[in-house]
Amino acid sequence: MAVHAPVLLYVLDACPCLLRPVLGCPAGCRCYSLTVECGSIGIKEIPQGVPTVTETIFLQDNAITQIRLQDMSRLGQLHYLYLQNNSISALEPGAFSSQGQLLELALNGNLIHLVSPDMFRGLEHLRILYLAGNQITRVQDYTFRGLQRLQELHLQENSIELLAERALTGLSSLALLDLSRNHLRTLGSSSLTPLVSLQVLRVTENPWRCDCALGWLRTWISEDGQRLLSSAEQRRLMCSEPPRLSHLSLVEVAPNSLVCIPPVVQLEPSHLTVRLGESLRVSCQASGYPQPQVTWKKASHGKAHVQLIRGTEEGGERDSFDPDTGSGMLFLSNVTVAHAGRYECEAWNPGGIAKVTFHLAVNMSSSSYSSQLCQEPLYEQDSMDFNALGPATQTAIAVGISLLALTAVLLLIMIYTRHQQFRKEEGGSCCSGKEEGILYMNDYSEGPSSFAQLEEYRDDDGHEMYVFNRSKSNLGTGPSRCHMVSGFCTLTVTLPSAYIILCWVILFPHLSQ
Repeated sequence: MAVHAPVLLYVLDACPCLLRPVLGCPAGCRCYSLTVECGSIGIKEIPQGVPTVTETIFLQDNAITQIRLQDMSRLGQLHYLYLQNNSISALEPGAFSSQGQLLELALNGNLIHLVSPDMFRGLEHLRILYLAGNQITRVQDYTFRGLQRLQELHLQENSIELLAERALTGLSSLALLDLSRNHLRTLGSSSLTPLVSLQVLRVTENPWRCDCALGWLRTWISEDGQRLLSSAEQRRLMCSEPPRLSHLSLVEVAPNSLVCIPPVVQLEPSHLTVRLGESLRVSCQASGYPQPQVTWKKASHGKAHVQLIRGTEEGGERDSFDPDTGSGMLFLSNVTVAHAGRYECEAWNPGGIAKVTFHLAVNMSSSSYSSQLCQEPLYEQDSMDFNALGPATQTAIAVGISLLALTAVLLLIMIYTRHQQFRKEEGGSCCSGKEEGILYMNDYSEGPSSFAQLEEYRDDDGHEMYVFNRSKSNLGTGPSRCHMVSGFCTLTVTLPSAYIILCWVILFPHLSQ
């Protein structure tokens, strides 16, 4: 053995690369040259201890569920990364920010349902991206920005229903786009505009809705798309709706058969008043073909907010809404004063746009309907239009005006009655003004008397008084007919002697009152 030892040392010194599989390879993996193979070994995360000089890693057919920033931060020399057929559902934003040299990334056959620009940040040299066989439903605007060198994008065998108009912006070098075997019903006319280098387009096996929105695609295929779609693929571009066009290829449909029906919106009620703290549901129903997208907007000072409102709003504090289709339900819980105002329901499809306005008033009272009439605000927030008021508010205003008018009429009647009574009192008095200032008293002890027996008497101090003279005959045949003397209609007085003092007073003007 001692004889062969120098030979072995010599061989290791001559070929130091043979040490790499032993010294820098994760457990269970095979490492050679600048490549690490860890495929089909059942690992659940990206292994640690991968040499920093590695350029190619095979991690396919494992049980990896996520990719974290720390998993890839040391692998700045990586050129090829294969992660297909795992269970990856989450990618931490910026997870590949250290892979500026990466050329090919395979993420197909995983559980990814959302892709965002942050997911691919830092991959400015990426050439091929495999995202096929995931659970992606939507591709939003600017998802692939920064991938200006990308040449192949594989999105087939997903569940993509929407490809936003600017989703492919920035892919000026893209030569191949595969969108086949998805759930696409339509495609915007500007979706393919950024793809100035496109050579191969695969859009077959989608449930295309052949209406006016796809007229541009039919024209494009006939004029410029011949070089991108083979004849076989053109025939496989099948319509799934409307029923009269189903099982026909898009290129076989006459251009005037690709039609749309503009939306029609129904909203009941258009005005509503709710009490503070209550919940609210309002349905905006839209019809048309294709089925319109329904969007709620909260107007402010005559202008609509940019923020969109979907069918439901949770908690009444936060407006978190997305476009809906068909019957868009506006749900507000725990209504506050801030919710009052004008809302706009907008329905859109390729055939046109329809809008309808809904007015919401918030009653500050939480009591019964009677108090609601008195305590609800007289106008909605941001609105001074009487027609925009709630029914209860309009009723309260009408009742208030009626009460004011009735009060004014009653006041006029009272003034007129008092005036007539005052005139009657002045005209009906049969006695002199001097007598109206004297206090009289009735005494029936000696039988009836009349005013004909009264005589004026004045003492040394100037005090004036009246006495009855029984020696005078009673000229009247009955009670005095004076109807108004100091508030008395008839005064009969009887006194026990010929001259009896009835009353004496100092005449002051206020005694007549």
